[in-house]
Amino acid sequence: MKNIVTIGGGTGSFTLLSGLKKYPVNISAVVSMADDGGSTGVLRDELGVLPPGDVRQCLVALSESSAMLRELMNYRFENGGLKGHSFGNIFLSALEKINDNFAKGVEEAAKILNVKGEVIPVTDENTNLYMELKNGKILQGEEQINHNFEIEKVGIEKIYLKPPAKANKKAIQKILEADLIIIGPGNHYCSIIPNFLVQGISKAIRKSKAKVVYNCNLVNKKGHTENFTLDNYIDSINSYIGSERIDFVTFNTQKPDPKLIKKYADQKELLVEFHKNDRSKRNYRITRANILSDKKLKYSKSDALAAQRSFIRHDSDKLAKILISLLCKS
Repeated sequence: MKNIVTIGGGTGSFTLLSGLKKYPVNISAVVSMADDGGSTGVLRDELGVLPPGDVRQCLVALSESSAMLRELMNYRFENGGLKGHSFGNIFLSALEKINDNFAKGVEEAAKILNVKGEVIPVTDENTNLYMELKNGKILQGEEQINHNFEIEKVGIEKIYLKPPAKANKKAIQKILEADLIIIGPGNHYCSIIPNFLVQGISKAIRKSKAKVVYNCNLVNKKGHTENFTLDNYIDSINSYIGSERIDFVTFNTQKPDPKLIKKYADQKELLVEFHKNDRSKRNYRITRANILSDKKLKYSKSDALAAQRSFIRHDSDKLAKILISLLCKS
């Protein structure tokens, strides 16, 4: 079987993996470890654990256990001292404590959940995301960065992890063995880029013989990537990888419901655009197709981050079908 490595975090990885697991491929999901918001942030502060939220979503996506068990992992308490916490986050934090190691805890969770493939934290080290803006202001943590809407206006001086973190050895190994590396979709500065800041990841991608695919986001983020076109996203990611490494790009052509478009536009979050004539030559091939989900989404009332979560998102099956076709060509 061919080897696929996905790189990302959050709901983007959940969507991607939910579709890919239906195909006969070896899947390794490399997951960002920079999250410090919501339930994850509280558990990090109070228990001194590594961030479980993005890993939990990937485990659930790849789980072949009962629907009830998957639902249990995503269940959020609505009352009492646990209000807002996901059962799965608490479960992973407990496994980390039992095993005295987060990665080992994730491996045990994968067995319990009958996960197809592997979920690999990009690093085993406790680190946080920092961003220094060109006006000298320093944003500390993913949560601060996510809620600052002047990043694009002011400009980024640098983005880094503190303390610096080395890559999980298994993540490096899987990237080097991959036939296809899939990046995104996901929050550009908070879910995607943090993976490339981990020492060893970008070098491994440059060294790998795999084809690299980028799943372009559907919507730009207010204050972060408002003016980004498809090409801008690719330029940014290639700059963090350290070479023009992206071979293929998926780009949605289907327009969402006009009411949703207006809702996003009111928040200054517009659909990502592709300007065909912006460049005479590109080093990547763009696959344009309808990969938009038409499913209506509901979030738990106790989800502290519900207002930030996306209602315009990729369709798992449509996206997976295109990616598998690209794998067959590689």
